[in-house]
Amino acid sequence: MDKQTLRNDARVIGLVGLAHGVSHFYHLILAALFPWLKTAFELSYSQLALLMTVFFVVSGIGQALAGFVVDRVGARRVLFSGMAMLGVSALVLSNAQNYAGLVAGALLAGMGNSIFHPADYTILNQRVSRERVAHGFSVHGLSGSIGWAAAPVFMTGVAVASDWRTALLSAAALPAIVLAILWINREALRPDPIVRHPAGAAQEGSFDFLRLPSVWMCFAFFFLTALALGGIQSFSTTGLVKLYGMSLALATSAFTAYMLASALGMLLGGFLASGRKNHDRTIAIAFALAAVLALALGLVIVPAWGAVVMMALVGFFSGIAGPSRDLMIRAAAPKNATGRVYGVVYSGLDSGLSVGPLMFGLMMDAGKPSLVFATIAFFLLLAIATATGVGTRTRKFSPQIRGQV
Repeated sequence: MDKQTLRNDARVIGLVGLAHGVSHFYHLILAALFPWLKTAFELSYSQLALLMTVFFVVSGIGQALAGFVVDRVGARRVLFSGMAMLGVSALVLSNAQNYAGLVAGALLAGMGNSIFHPADYTILNQRVSRERVAHGFSVHGLSGSIGWAAAPVFMTGVAVASDWRTALLSAAALPAIVLAILWINREALRPDPIVRHPAGAAQEGSFDFLRLPSVWMCFAFFFLTALALGGIQSFSTTGLVKLYGMSLALATSAFTAYMLASALGMLLGGFLASGRKNHDRTIAIAFALAAVLALALGLVIVPAWGAVVMMALVGFFSGIAGPSRDLMIRAAAPKNATGRVYGVVYSGLDSGLSVGPLMFGLMMDAGKPSLVFATIAFFLLLAIATATGVGTRTRKFSPQIRGQV
């Protein structure tokens, strides 16, 4: 592989990763400001939670639809429009005068967020060489974790130094800057030529991929893993405090350790996935280890410092599965339907994130923090079954799948 190809691959991976980091940053711009928004608008916790539900429901529905648009007009154009929409949503939120204004901003942010997975993965599949696409998926996942980690620090930091409106105005500058960078480098993100079918042919085959069981198994996989992730993101910190009697600072450190170890796992996962075909087996091993550790956390069989280590290991093994997960979907996607498949499949992620926090919140209200970790383990084990199903069908029917649509 020559140096020019290496430079081109690195450039595309870096640009797509940067865009993906912004989308994950926007997942948490409202959640980070809940203390200020609650006071400013005299909102209940249910009303605050509804803002996140609006975001993820709109994103989930939009993501399924965005895949069709990506396959029809090209991923680059869709990526640019989504980035611009995120900036607009932050401007609307910063000027909100009532709860309806916040809901409108959350809706726009969900619309903007909906395009990233189908657009990002289509660009990576089209513009990155086969030898490095696993590393591209690894960086893509890593950049998302960085976006999640950066948002609370940035938003609360600006809000403390100034106010919540200034924090949202500052957040609006981020997609504007990144959009300019993407525009300057637009040639690197050029889409493959759109295949134009005769009248009626495109419509006839556009939905054929929805008849593939592997696509819905992938959707179920993402839904289940998102349920587990929702529990970890929303209530692992509070659960650790109640189960282990540790300080909030130490419990927060445990979640930070989870995020950092997850990022490290994604980097390693890119090397493990490169050149392999049995991606479901990598996922099964990694998730099985993560599930055992999550269950052990709920059983309180280690001291508080050990819980921090175990949280990090749950993140590490979950992260390892990330690149293999994305390559599994790539292998299951019919030819010329990449955007549609990634859009539908990744809508499972938003669906799970919209349901998970509510489910685990009920467990915490019932005074059962140990059940939170046991349920996280249960969902990870169920996800193994769906991944194995996808891998088995892909190996059995790969020629037929790739030839459809």
